[in-house]
Amino acid sequence: MKPLKENGSDKPKKNGEGSKQLQKLIAKNMEETLKRIEEAEPATESSEDSPFVSGSEDTGDEALSDDDGSISESGSEQSKLSQDEQDVIQSSEGDSDDADNDGDLVSEGEDDDNYHAEDSHGESDDSREVVEESDSSEDEVAPRNTVGDVPLEWYKDEGHIGYDLAGKKIKKKERQSKLDSFLANVDDSRSWRKIYDQYNDEEVELTKDETKLIGRLLKGKAPHPDFDPYAPYVDWFAWDGAKHPLSNAPEPKRRFIPSKWESKTVLRLVRAIRKGLIKFDEKPKEKPRFFDLWDDSTSAERQGLAYIPAPKAKLPGHDESYNPSAEYIPTQEEINAYQLLFEEDRPKFIPKQFANMRSVPAYDKSVQELFDRHLDLYLCPRVHKKRINIDPESLKPKLPSRRDLKPYPSTCYLEYKGHKGPVITISVESTGQWLASGSKDGTVRIWEIETGRCVQIWDLGEPVEQVSWNPKPEVPMLAVAVGHDVFILNTKCGSDEQQKTIEEILHVEPQKAEDDSDLTANVVTWGQDEKHGGIRLKHFKSVTKVEWHRNGDYLSTLMPSGESRSVLIHQLSKKQTQRIPFKTKGIPVATSFHPTRSIFFTATKQDVRVYDLIKQKRIKKLDAGVREISSIAIHPGGDNAIVGSRDGKLCWFDMDLSSKPYKVLRAHKKDLTAVAYHRTYPLFASCSDDNTAYVFHGMVYSDLNENPLIVPLQILRGHSTGDGRGVMDCKFHPRQPWLFTAGSDSLIKLYCH
Repeated sequence: MKPLKENGSDKPKKNGEGSKQLQKLIAKNMEETLKRIEEAEPATESSEDSPFVSGSEDTGDEALSDDDGSISESGSEQSKLSQDEQDVIQSSEGDSDDADNDGDLVSEGEDDDNYHAEDSHGESDDSREVVEESDSSEDEVAPRNTVGDVPLEWYKDEGHIGYDLAGKKIKKKERQSKLDSFLANVDDSRSWRKIYDQYNDEEVELTKDETKLIGRLLKGKAPHPDFDPYAPYVDWFAWDGAKHPLSNAPEPKRRFIPSKWESKTVLRLVRAIRKGLIKFDEKPKEKPRFFDLWDDSTSAERQGLAYIPAPKAKLPGHDESYNPSAEYIPTQEEINAYQLLFEEDRPKFIPKQFANMRSVPAYDKSVQELFDRHLDLYLCPRVHKKRINIDPESLKPKLPSRRDLKPYPSTCYLEYKGHKGPVITISVESTGQWLASGSKDGTVRIWEIETGRCVQIWDLGEPVEQVSWNPKPEVPMLAVAVGHDVFILNTKCGSDEQQKTIEEILHVEPQKAEDDSDLTANVVTWGQDEKHGGIRLKHFKSVTKVEWHRNGDYLSTLMPSGESRSVLIHQLSKKQTQRIPFKTKGIPVATSFHPTRSIFFTATKQDVRVYDLIKQKRIKKLDAGVREISSIAIHPGGDNAIVGSRDGKLCWFDMDLSSKPYKVLRAHKKDLTAVAYHRTYPLFASCSDDNTAYVFHGMVYSDLNENPLIVPLQILRGHSTGDGRGVMDCKFHPRQPWLFTAGSDSLIKLYCH
C-alpha cells in the first residue's frame, strides 16, 4: 500500500464508511508492524540505524512503500492485510471511483518527495558520503584489487585474492558459516542493502540513491527521475516568413513545347498497329508450364531448353527371341568360358530356346535393366559437346621407320644347350668371342659364340647368382657369385703370355692380421682355390651381384642382407677389400660403375643413389616412382640410365635433365628381370618373366637441347616358362647388334639382325 498524505489538500478525500475503515485498518497494521520490529531489534541499536522512523504519525506514514503496501525501507518485514481488510478495500474501490481523479494514494513524484523529506529530516541513514555524479575519469575511485581480468578462480587455493596499488597481497577474510551469517542478517536492519564484492573481498552497503536507481531499472523506467520520455516535440524549422518555394527559377521551355521523342514513339506504335505486329483483340498464347523432357518434338516447337533427344534403347535381335536359331544358342563350353571373363566383358543375355510363348519365364533382370535405363537417362549430360575433328594418326609422335633404324636383333640365330636347370645369368667377353653362363644346376659354362660349342665347365655345387667377365681383353678372367663366395676363375682362353699374367694376379699370399678401420672391414677372406684354380672371396652373407670396374682391377659385390656392409669393393692387385664410405638407406638390389668417371651407382628398391668415389659424397638421387626396382644399366656415354622394375615398367633417366624419369615405358606385363645397353649401337633391351625380350632404339645426341630418341623396334619371343619364370637375363654382343637371352627353360638364345 502507498502511504497516505495527511497534510493540507494533498490528503485524498474519501467518502463513505469504506474509506474510514480502510484508514483504521492501515493505522492498526502499522502499529503492529512497528511493535514487532522494535522487539526484534537489539537494545543497543539506536533508532537512527533503523530504516523505520517511529514517534510521529507523519514519519510512520512515509515508511510505507510505493505500490504493494510493503514497508519501503526494510526488506525483512512486510505488512499483510487480512481477509477482512481485503474485503473492505474491495468495497471501498467502488466508492472511490470518482475520487481517483483528484489524486492517488501516493504518486511516483510524491515518493521522491518522501525520500527528500527523510534526507532533510535529520542525519542520513547512509554510512558513506554521497558523491556527486561526474563524467570525468579522474573522479572514479580506483579498485583496491589490481589483478585486472585475471579470473579469481586462480586464487582459489591461495591465501590472498590479488594485490593492491602498493603491490601488497590482499588477504582473504574469514568466511562466516551460514548460520552465523543468517543471524547477523537478522540482527542487522541494513543487511538488505549490503552486497558482497567478490573482486575486493568486502561488503558494500548501497545508498538510498543507488537503491532507488535499482528500483527504477527493475520497473523498466529511466534511471534518472527527471527524465521525461514523453517530452513535447520541438519543431526546429522556422516557418515564419517562408513565402517562396525551394526553387525560384523560371519554368523551362520544354514544359510548354510538345516533346519530339514522344511523337516519334507514337508514330512507331501506329506503324506497328497498322502492320499487325500489335493486336488488341487476340489473347496472348499461354506458355506451357511443364513439358516432357524426353519427347520427340523438335527444338523449334520447344520454347525453353535446347532440345537434346534421349538415347534410344537397343532393339531386341534374333538372339533374344523365344525360339532363336541354333547358331545363336551357345554351347556349354562357351557358357563355362563366360565365367572366366571379367564381369564387364561377359554377355548380358544368354539366348535360350522355348517351345512356345507360354513357356517363357519372367525375365529376372528386367527390374535391374529398367533401373539402369532410367539411371542412364537421368545422368545423361544435357549439353551438346563440340567435337573437334582431328585425325588420330596426327596425334601420334612422328617416329622414324624401323627400316631406317637397322641393324637390330630380330630373329633367333643360334641356341646354346647344355644346362640342366634354369639359366640365371650370362656375360659376354669384351672381344665378343666367348660367352659365360651360370645356372641353378650349380655349373658355369664357357661357350664359343660363333659355333655354340661348350669349351669349359665348372661345377660349383650351388646355384650361380652372377657371372661377369673382366672388361680388359688381355686378362680374360671370370668372376662368379655363388652363395657366400665369389670365385675369380682363370678361363684359359688367352695366350700363354696372358696365362702367366693371370696366374700372377690370381696368386694369393697368406693374409696377415690387420687392424680394422672405418673403410676397411674384416668381412671378406681372401684365399686360394686349389680346386678350380683361382681366388675365393668368402663373405659373411649371400652375394647376388658382381660388377667389374672399367680398368679390370676393381670389382664390387652386393649382399642385400649385409646392412651397412652390403656393398663392398675389392682390389685384385693388392688383395684388399673395403666398404663404400656411404650410408645405404634401404635394401640394395643392384650396383654399377660409371663407364668413364669415378662414379658409383647403387639401386635400392625405391630409388637410385649416385656417389662420387673421389669426393666421397652423394651427388644425385634418382626417384623412379615404381613399386620395386629390379635392375639397372648405365649408357656408355654416362649421362643416361635405364631402370627396370617389378611392376613391368622401364624408366629412362636423363641425369642432366632431372632426377625424375624422362620416359616410362610400360611394355611388359610381368616383372622385368634385366636391362642392358649396347656399347656401340644405339640399342637397349629389356627382358621379363612374360617370356619376351623387347629391343628399343635409344639415340642420345651430343646436343644438350635435343632429347633422346626412343623407338620400340622388336619383340623377341621363343623362350618357354619354367618354374613360373621367363627370360632371366639378356646381354648385347660388344661389337655386333646381337642379343643373348637366358631363359628358365635351360636355353640360351642368340638373336641376330
